Amino acid sequence: MDLRAAFEAHGTVSSASVILDKFTGKSRGFGFVEMPNREEALAAIAALNEKDLKGRTIRVNEAQAREDRPPRRERRDWGDGGGGGGGGGYRGDRGDRGDRGGYRGDRGDRGDRGSRGGY
Repeated sequence: MDLRAAFEAHGTVSSASVILDKFTGKSRGFGFVEMPNREEALAAIAALNEKDLKGRTIRVNEAQAREDRPPRRERRDWGDGGGGGGGGGYRGDRGDRGDRGGYRGDRGDRGDRGSRGGY
């Protein structure tokens, strides 16, 4: 049973689509179903949420406008987006360490920090 057929068992479906990865062509694990009748849509949500579809447990809920959704994760304030380290100059009293400014580009073995600039 595919996504459209699962929902059509509960009412009229105007469209159903599974979102695919544009590079691999495989499912990204979510999709959208549009049903013109709200009562049928709510019945389908209640009937299909947490049910098995093609060997996977699906989670079904009503789509929300972007501004109504809670944020997925808290965004950090990255300032002006400058990234990368700055160089040289006086940096206050550093004791015997002196000035540590300069290029901070390739950090070699620090691959676990991702590709975002600035350390």
